[in-house]
Amino acid sequence: MADAIIVTDTGFAVENWGCGFAPLAEGIAANAGVDLAPSDDVAALTDDLGRITMIRIAFPSFADGRGFTLARRLRAMGYKGRLRARGHVLADQYAMARRSGFDEVEIDATLAARQPQDQWRARADWAAGDYQARVRG
Repeated sequence: MADAIIVTDTGFAVENWGCGFAPLAEGIAANAGVDLAPSDDVAALTDDLGRITMIRIAFPSFADGRGFTLARRLRAMGYKGRLRARGHVLADQYAMARRSGFDEVEIDATLAARQPQDQWRARADWAAGDYQARVRG
């Protein structure tokens, strides 16, 4: 994404990942992040999770939630690196993205203009809105 904007709990930031990304089908490249499609099988990464610094999962549509499942599976498999959602993720989905295991979201300038930083930051207290934690607490 040429005009990529990174969304974190503190708001909008510029891209700071300079190592590039390679699709899973091309294998694990030294220092490069791994790009996952929603249809990719994360089990293929099992033996390499400890050496992958960044995984970016594509969201081709805001209605396609497979990326949330992939993020959850990667964290359950023990992935400790940086996990980024990329594409059509809406501010309303930010809390779900964070609870699924994502560290950040990559959006384009068009979406950032439609959903400015304050809309994303309003959902930055994602842990407080966790229904299950409130029920247990």
